[in-house]
Amino acid sequence: MKAVVYTKYGAPDVLSVQDVKIPVPGANEVRIIVHATTVTAADSLMRTGKPLWGRIIIGLRKPKRPILGIELAGKIESIGKNVKRFKPGDDVYGFTGFGLGAHAEYVCMPESGSLVSKPVNMNYNEAAAIVDGATTTLFFLKDKAHIQSGQKVLIIGASGSIGTAAVQIAKYFGAEVTGVCSTTNLELVTSLGADHMIDYTREDFTNNGVSYDIIFDTVGKSSFAHCKNSLTKNGSYLPTVGLKNHLLSLWTAMRGGKRVRSGMSIEKIASLTLLKELIETGKVRPVIDKIYPLERIVEAHRYVDTGHKRGNVVISVVDNSMN
Repeated sequence: MKAVVYTKYGAPDVLSVQDVKIPVPGANEVRIIVHATTVTAADSLMRTGKPLWGRIIIGLRKPKRPILGIELAGKIESIGKNVKRFKPGDDVYGFTGFGLGAHAEYVCMPESGSLVSKPVNMNYNEAAAIVDGATTTLFFLKDKAHIQSGQKVLIIGASGSIGTAAVQIAKYFGAEVTGVCSTTNLELVTSLGADHMIDYTREDFTNNGVSYDIIFDTVGKSSFAHCKNSLTKNGSYLPTVGLKNHLLSLWTAMRGGKRVRSGMSIEKIASLTLLKELIETGKVRPVIDKIYPLERIVEAHRYVDTGHKRGNVVISVVDNSMN
């Protein structure tokens, strides 16, 4: 099979499309024909081996797993002898997590992994694009901050893969949403349902006198210290990245009041199931910036590295134009 392989950390040029062996599913695994995957900011970070503490997981001197890719949509091709939840021919979408491997024509996943039936009203490209951003959003807004109708929510990086999902999901929960992004993305974020917009190139939201129940930083461009005065008395600051924020989460939990709520979403079955319902009822849609074939993976990584993608960058592994 064709797969994108890297054996050392570095710039996009460390990636190459190679022929590798098709993986064999274990007794409790399924093998998926990958129709579509994505290049996320997380893929770029893992490719470079950053942050350095993350190499404890992905490999100290070189990658432990030579095939990147965490989001996918495809079709179950074969199953292990003990698998009950899926059958060959099932259309699925999901998240490989630290197992990675989605940048390939085939990938094996545990039956118990973050994998569910694909939304019926989405093609493979669309389904792959919505996985990580939306499930990460559900983890932070629903599970960590316990978002409530009527709350004021500010989303930093509202035009990115997590941000575009966060605007829609916060609106679904009944929040009053303020999106923070650049001038060129104001129209996009407004179209997703944001009630208010802040152009960060012209305005610092911490100076507008508004207090928010939740500040969700989807891109790691702020800090708790910078945002604290813009939170309500028991407000939540939600950072998606940073070891320091995990420590602050523990510290502020002990003190009470304004809190950092950090963490990592690993098991996503419940979120994917809820997301499927939201998609099929028209509450959430993906935002796709560019679609590349697998052979142009280096170009896709270079584009993501610019930090200016709008929504998601999809890798179409199989021609999905008719799906």
